[in-house]
Amino acid sequence: MQEEKYSKKRSNNKRKKSGNSMPVLNPDAAGVDIHPTTIFIAVPGRDADTVRKYSTFTGDLLSAVDWLKKCGIRTVAMESTGVYWIPFYQILSDHDFQVCLVNARHVKNVPGRKTDVGDAQWLQSLHSVGLLRGSFRPSQAICALRSISRHRESLLKMGAVHIQHMQKALDQMNLHLHHVIDDIVGVTGLAIIKAILVGERNLKRLADLRNCHIQCSESTMMKALEGDYRREHLFVLKQSLNGWKLIQQQIADCDSELELLTRKLQEKFDPVEVPLSAASRKKTSKNQPKGEWQQLLTQAFGVDLTAVPGVQTATAQTLFMELGTDWSCFSSSHRFGSWLNLCPNTEVSNNKVVHRNRRRVQKRLRSALRMAALSLHRSQTLLGVEFRRRKSQLGPAGAITALAHKLARILWHMVTYKTPYDETIFAETAEKHKKRQEKFLIKRVESMGYCVVAAPLVPAQVP
Repeated sequence: MQEEKYSKKRSNNKRKKSGNSMPVLNPDAAGVDIHPTTIFIAVPGRDADTVRKYSTFTGDLLSAVDWLKKCGIRTVAMESTGVYWIPFYQILSDHDFQVCLVNARHVKNVPGRKTDVGDAQWLQSLHSVGLLRGSFRPSQAICALRSISRHRESLLKMGAVHIQHMQKALDQMNLHLHHVIDDIVGVTGLAIIKAILVGERNLKRLADLRNCHIQCSESTMMKALEGDYRREHLFVLKQSLNGWKLIQQQIADCDSELELLTRKLQEKFDPVEVPLSAASRKKTSKNQPKGEWQQLLTQAFGVDLTAVPGVQTATAQTLFMELGTDWSCFSSSHRFGSWLNLCPNTEVSNNKVVHRNRRRVQKRLRSALRMAALSLHRSQTLLGVEFRRRKSQLGPAGAITALAHKLARILWHMVTYKTPYDETIFAETAEKHKKRQEKFLIKRVESMGYCVVAAPLVPAQVP
């Protein structure tokens, strides 16, 4: 009797399971869970082992690829943290596998015991029914540029640390050089520091080394250079200066390599000469890579992105290094803004907003666009006017995010449709806002008991 109940219950479970089964969209799918030293691969039941464990040595990764080919796998979904996934991703791509790199927060398993084998099987199950969406990864040529660009960014941060050590050494010797000039690694600062390190102590001679454009007077410079020149602090100053010079040489090598790789990609660009607008001739940053990057980027994108207010050549270069020139993976400007995490993450229940926040995601493009939006706070363009209006409504942080989102949508339209920037499009929006503000002011004055009569403005007479 117990067997009958058990059998009946078992058959009901089978029927229930088969009724709720989802259609398999990717039958030749595999799931990979990657760790620093081991990987777990789950495949459909086509082999004696549905899950295998491999080490992350190159020979073992190639053996894993051979096993996947033997099982007839065509698409692979992988989940990992850090950069451990890159070697296996590149090997699979070279062997013509369709690789789907998924976000870890999108593949959380159901509550229960968590194992590496279970994670691999869960990835394979989700990918086979088409519930996983791959992360964006540009072409290999753009990935090469991106790697060098990110390394260059790390070198800039390391150089800033050496500058801080130099300033600390100057403070300990009571030298106020970095207080009377803006940049101690500029022409004047380097000349004076080098003279101090070779033993020059004559304040008049040190002050005469300043550049003609320095606003600090000779007497103030002499007072700033009078201090306690101790040996240990001079040693630290010398070490920091040498470290900064080495970093600058490495940055110059990165600039040369970036320009060389971009020149090779130039053959794939359409040979269309795009004239640079007058608004695009802006002041460049000293941290910007050396070279004719404005012309290269304009030819690559087919449109001058620096014509947008707030967008510098460094911003356009960040867009090129991180995304390339093909933005077709983003079907709309709103999806592009959402991918940049510039949209609020709104949760709705019963037609009511119960929670609104932004995901904590660190993206270089998001930071670059926020910096571009911040530079609009004094701009006399229509975007600058909108930034100040948003600032009065949302505050500084909200205004920066809102304008960064708008810049992202503008750049997406320019790159996707190859249309130059036209500020007259925003004139209609500005006129509508002006009319709304005028209507609001008239209504408020009338609520106080006054009557507003439209009259032509009479200019004031100068006596």
